[in-house]
Amino acid sequence: MIDITIIQEYAPQFIAGIFLTLHIAIVSCCIGIIVGSFAGILLSQRVGIVRWLIMGYVTIIRGTPMLIQVAAMYYMLKFAGYSITAFWSAIISIGLNSGAYMSQIVLTGIKSVAKGQLEAAKVLGFSRHQTMWYIVLPQAVRAVIPAFGNELVTLVKDSSLASTIGVYELTKQGEIVMSQTFDAPTVYIVVGGIYLIITTILSLIVSWLDKKMQYHAQH
Repeated sequence: MIDITIIQEYAPQFIAGIFLTLHIAIVSCCIGIIVGSFAGILLSQRVGIVRWLIMGYVTIIRGTPMLIQVAAMYYMLKFAGYSITAFWSAIISIGLNSGAYMSQIVLTGIKSVAKGQLEAAKVLGFSRHQTMWYIVLPQAVRAVIPAFGNELVTLVKDSSLASTIGVYELTKQGEIVMSQTFDAPTVYIVVGGIYLIITTILSLIVSWLDKKMQYHAQH
């Protein structure tokens, strides 16, 4: 079923696709962490209209398919006259999508901090910002890092949507190879296997980091 000669002949294209896929996933994850952290903090502060705006952003992102978001970002920016490559358009749209989900992860981490610690900080004279920076965030980050890692694993798979606007990541490279060889089974098995290997390795790394953090938290 698998034609080894195709794998050998088109290995450079698959490798190029892997690097681009990881590039998209990592940069998008960084954007998601930054946007999600700020959004999560602001949501926890209950700052009037800002909170409602963030909730609207989260609702829209979580309520619409990422495929539509990726296409809409690319074509709307082009229509508005902004010169942006498909690659960066995909990163921005996937990153903003990730940010919406990250905000809820960060918010959950913040809420996991015991109220007694907040009251103790208030008694000690800490301001709201000092309490958030020195007490709440360190504990919240420790609690949500595994979730951040899982989000990166998810983004590796979601990066395949960038192929719909012409980004030559792994899925797009697979489509090109398939159009040249007409061997769909081999290409799908190879591409699917590569995604499985990448996500499995990342999952193991996330699990290892989680265990290390749990160990250090207990000692």
